[in-house]
Amino acid sequence: MRLLILGGTEFAGRAVAEAALARGWEVTVFHRGRHEAPPGTTELLGDRTEPNGLAALAEGGWDVVLDTWSAAPWVVRDSARLLADRVGRYVYVSSCSVYTWPVAVGYDESAPVVESSSDADGVPYAEAKRGGELAALDALGADRTLLVRLGLLLGPWENIGRLPWWLGRIARGGPVLAPGPGRTPLQFIDVRDFAEWTLSAAAAGLSGPYNLASEPAHTTMEELLTACVQVTGSGAELRWTEPGRILAAGVEPWSDLPIWVPRAEAADLHNAVYGLSVVRALGTGLRCRPAAETVADTWSWLQSVGGRAELRPDRPKVGLDPVVEAKLLGV
Repeated sequence: MRLLILGGTEFAGRAVAEAALARGWEVTVFHRGRHEAPPGTTELLGDRTEPNGLAALAEGGWDVVLDTWSAAPWVVRDSARLLADRVGRYVYVSSCSVYTWPVAVGYDESAPVVESSSDADGVPYAEAKRGGELAALDALGADRTLLVRLGLLLGPWENIGRLPWWLGRIARGGPVLAPGPGRTPLQFIDVRDFAEWTLSAAAAGLSGPYNLASEPAHTTMEELLTACVQVTGSGAELRWTEPGRILAAGVEPWSDLPIWVPRAEAADLHNAVYGLSVVRALGTGLRCRPAAETVADTWSWLQSVGGRAELRPDRPKVGLDPVVEAKLLGV
């Protein structure tokens, strides 16, 4: 199989590149040259946002193209139109953020989505992703377009900083503010499981939208943080604290305390992130590794890059102010 990745040097794109190479696929990555491409890939350089930025893609053909773009939809539009006659299938990595709020627990691919346009520019994340979906659909049609609507994505190469923040904080040891209740269910997908399912789905000729995450309640907040303590060997003390006290201190779920969303106190957000149905993907072979494996491998990767992950500059910073944590802990 010949795979073209628009991106391919960071997190989701890199995981797909690595997985495809392991399958013996021919992998081409088209990127801006800001990060090293995975060894074994063919590199094409260009900036999709610049005039004539797609020149390196003027020739060539591929069985599958994977696009991870998450900003202005017109960028996907121009790329998809250029490649439409020279690729077999267009895989657009979208997000469950495209669904309109509020969502009900167990929402599936038939749930309503936000309004957007493939010509849009400067729109919020949800509209950007939906516009990207429309751009791919407009250029290649529904039968040749696979829309991967990701839930929470974790694992090695993470450039958002959610799991790396927790690992770094817990590695420092001492008392750690642990947002309760510990039994709060979490639903996420390891980036490598996303990559394997996506490649298999594309090779099998699947099309249409698929929610992609683990099954609901794949793990809990307590299981995840306990795994962080174990793999770092820090001996950190998790001090479980009730949500009301944390929220009263002005701490924001999801951003100040990454991954954590209290089920009762922030029900709409919790339902959106941790309540999606993945029945359709499970029926096509999706398999998700244990959370402890994701934690351990992310920690190993962090150690290999000096203990600090390079973060995307276009995403908000995550993590709790140490002063706020100390005050809540009374230390």
